[in-house]
Amino acid sequence: MRFGIVTVILLVGACQEIQVPVGPTPGRPRFDGEAALELVRTQVAFGPRVPGTEAHLQQLDWMVARLSALAPEVSVDTFSHVTVAGDSLELFNVSARFRPEATRRILLLAHWDTRPQSDRAADVERQTIPVPGANDGGSGTAVLLQLAELLAGAAPPMGVDLLFVVGEEAGSDGARAAASLPATSRWMVNGEPTESSLVSASKGSQRLVIRARGQEAHSAYPALGRSAVEAMVSLLGELRGLKLPTDRELGETTVNVGLIRGGSAANVFAGECEVELMIRLIGDVGVVKEAIAGLIDDRAELTWGSHIPPQRYHIVDGFGTTTVAYTSDVPILSAWGTPLMFGPGSIHHAHTGEEHVPIEELRGAVDAYERIVRGLLAS
Repeated sequence: MRFGIVTVILLVGACQEIQVPVGPTPGRPRFDGEAALELVRTQVAFGPRVPGTEAHLQQLDWMVARLSALAPEVSVDTFSHVTVAGDSLELFNVSARFRPEATRRILLLAHWDTRPQSDRAADVERQTIPVPGANDGGSGTAVLLQLAELLAGAAPPMGVDLLFVVGEEAGSDGARAAASLPATSRWMVNGEPTESSLVSASKGSQRLVIRARGQEAHSAYPALGRSAVEAMVSLLGELRGLKLPTDRELGETTVNVGLIRGGSAANVFAGECEVELMIRLIGDVGVVKEAIAGLIDDRAELTWGSHIPPQRYHIVDGFGTTTVAYTSDVPILSAWGTPLMFGPGSIHHAHTGEEHVPIEELRGAVDAYERIVRGLLAS
């Protein structure tokens, strides 16, 4: 989720103090939280904006039309993504540039896709329902679109790039596509639900699929078969006991077994079993890969998926700090400037059918972002 980053540009021109004062800059452009909320409602009305759906394409057309009426330069970057099922999807990043001639620039980032499942919903029966995206996806997009209106009415003191990426919820394909473009910004302020603290460090991630092979046979005749499920259960037990790196600030490397598939019937030894894991990293992924590969050896097949490294962030004096165990697109866009991460809201409300960010908290973030920008200019 990325909703807080956008207010910073409104403040840059007035911030020249060496000390970082508290409170808003007098006479700054007014950020209209109610208007942003209405933009959230418009997105939710499209339905879940999962890539490949009609709702996703409707939002794309709506965003491009809205931005084209406001920004001097608007572009749509189209690229392809192949799903785990082998289907090809057409994906779209949208960018809007204000003062494109300026060489001094800042990047503001949001993702506009939504998750296909409410995987963290308290009600198990609701976990397969697509996330409505009012918070994660909708809020960040709404605030950037509202900022575009303000920038169109008053030229910013530096160049501003608004980048709406797709695929953040499934492998960060949009960020990876954007990373191939020339980077021009000095700072990149990334909004995530950090409970209004500046993030000093975030864990990385590594996806992994493990496949065990067995021999199918009727379960009445154990001598004729070999269960891949039993082999996998044994491997996962050993994996749980594997000693992996720790970090004083970020804590432990953790391994989550998210999906298990295998077998064909209760009375048949499973010929194959597959598990999908998400590893939360605190350091070098090579150390983790070596440890897991050494444990598994030739007893199963390993397929390493997408990787995002851990990230350290710039800190501004005067703010509380925290660490987070989730990842973002920041490490992928490392060339786009020194990163910061801050935002209202809690990650614990994301990825549920009840996701929300109170409008009052969204408004309250404005002063915090002003202080962040003053701190950046003073550094």
